[in-house]
Amino acid sequence: MARRSKRSNNGQRRAASDTVVRKSFPAPQPLATPTDLKPAEVKAVTEAINPLVADAFALYVKTKNFHWHLAGPRFRDYHLMFDEHAEQILQSIDPLAERVRRLGGTTIRSITHISQLQAIADDNDDFVPADEMVRRLMEDNLAMGKRQREAIETCEDHRDSVSANVIQEILDQTEKRTWFLFESLQRSRDGESQRSSSK
Repeated sequence: MARRSKRSNNGQRRAASDTVVRKSFPAPQPLATPTDLKPAEVKAVTEAINPLVADAFALYVKTKNFHWHLAGPRFRDYHLMFDEHAEQILQSIDPLAERVRRLGGTTIRSITHISQLQAIADDNDDFVPADEMVRRLMEDNLAMGKRQREAIETCEDHRDSVSANVIQEILDQTEKRTWFLFESLQRSRDGESQRSSSK
């Protein structure tokens, strides 16, 4: 009985700790990488980049979700595009997180931490039509690009041009994904118009 109670208490402690918003700065001493940036500058950059990391994780899962649960006549095109986009998003995570660590901040630690910082909404719908998937991903990438641009400004304002350059490269990829998704929607609408006019 006592052992069961102890496990329950441990579970409660874990659950309670999950509600605490994770601090990313200042880092514990063993993780406080030296930098010539001032503490306030490191804090500002860290707090600008970590939500981008969380959003990238969230959008990666959402894009893979749609990749796995796709149906319809354009299955192959969308299936391949979503997979390419997901891989690109995944590859953006490590450079962002490592910039935070190089400056002496700390970064994402858990799924809970992601959920505390992400602005990209999860998608748990049982079924999403293919074109609606494209529309949702286009809007998410568009919103992500806006936040990346804001983070670039924050980095530049706090003497961290290197982080700004890293995010600029990632922003270029985000804008390319938005473009491809937008054009996929236009193609889909054009096909519907042609079918309607031929009736």
